[in-house]
Amino acid sequence: MEDHGPGRAPSPPSVPGAEDLDRHDLLEIFRALVLARAAEERLETLFRQGHIGGGLYRSLGQEAVSVGAVYALRRRQDGTGDVLAHTIRDTGGLFLMGGTPREYFRQYLARATGPTRGKEANVHWTDLQRGFVGPVSPLGTMVGVMAGITLSFKIRRQDRVGMVFYGDGASSTGAWHEGLNLAGVQECPMVVGLAANGYAFSTPTRKQTRARSFALRAQGYGITGESVDGNDVLAVYQAARRAVDRAREGRGVTLLEFLTYRRKGHAQHDSQDYVPPEEIRSWESRDPIRLFAHRLVQEQGVPPAELEAMGEEAEEEVAAAAEEALGEPYPEGEQALEGVYTDLSAPPPWTRRPGPDPRPEEVWRIRGKE
Repeated sequence: MEDHGPGRAPSPPSVPGAEDLDRHDLLEIFRALVLARAAEERLETLFRQGHIGGGLYRSLGQEAVSVGAVYALRRRQDGTGDVLAHTIRDTGGLFLMGGTPREYFRQYLARATGPTRGKEANVHWTDLQRGFVGPVSPLGTMVGVMAGITLSFKIRRQDRVGMVFYGDGASSTGAWHEGLNLAGVQECPMVVGLAANGYAFSTPTRKQTRARSFALRAQGYGITGESVDGNDVLAVYQAARRAVDRAREGRGVTLLEFLTYRRKGHAQHDSQDYVPPEEIRSWESRDPIRLFAHRLVQEQGVPPAELEAMGEEAEEEVAAAAEEALGEPYPEGEQALEGVYTDLSAPPPWTRRPGPDPRPEEVWRIRGKE
């Protein structure tokens, strides 16, 4: 959670189990939820209109996972805060870390004004000042990347934490396990958030793992594991806050299993024919935004009209951002080479030189034993 800042003291707790959150915090969380959903709904419209190439991956029904968890991070804009490795379904978390709807649409629409200047669509962009690291396509890889980032925090004795998200399927890849094992051994200040949304693409969870709970996997690495209701944004926040505090105190890695459900297919081209319709309907009743809105009204006394207005403002904001991005240019062809190759030159390593193995004296120099 961000610092309250000078002159802003927390109000008395009004939501059970969220004693460190005041009314402002709770409404900020709600805004992040509705902004994420509005942005993705606008993207879906643009996709159907043919404006977006490639895939579109919705987080419908599981927005509370990234919003609640990321709200527990120390979010700063100067490169000194915590770091998030987000996935394609973590729109809300990306916005909380400082990403804007304008950047979001420019990126998806591959505009020259976007964060990657049209080189990469989707949310594959990085901003270390704001503290987020874009995903790479091989699933599971970012766990190892975040292990390295957080190990650097530990070595440098920086008071910083890293959080990385993944889904059911990625947790069955080798890179995911290798990265988690390394982070566990090194006691990195890292939190792994696993959105257990029921499917790995079209494969039900029960057919890709025998584990009764992903949280149980933590025992194999000697780290803390916890299973949480991923549709309760405050439960997500509480669990993430505990994990972040443990990491910041030097008590190593936590694996958080967020039990949730995505009410859309793996991607926009996935019709979900393999999912029983009644299964989707049963999860609609546990929509995280609707559940949180009910709590805000019943426990916080927020007028329903205020929440409705926030939803309308989010829709207006993303509509304006999308329209602005649509009017901006694509990059010129030669721009594809900018920022890709370095202008520095260096001799190739001996492993890539022609001829036999290096002379013994070269090996000694390479190993630093002059």
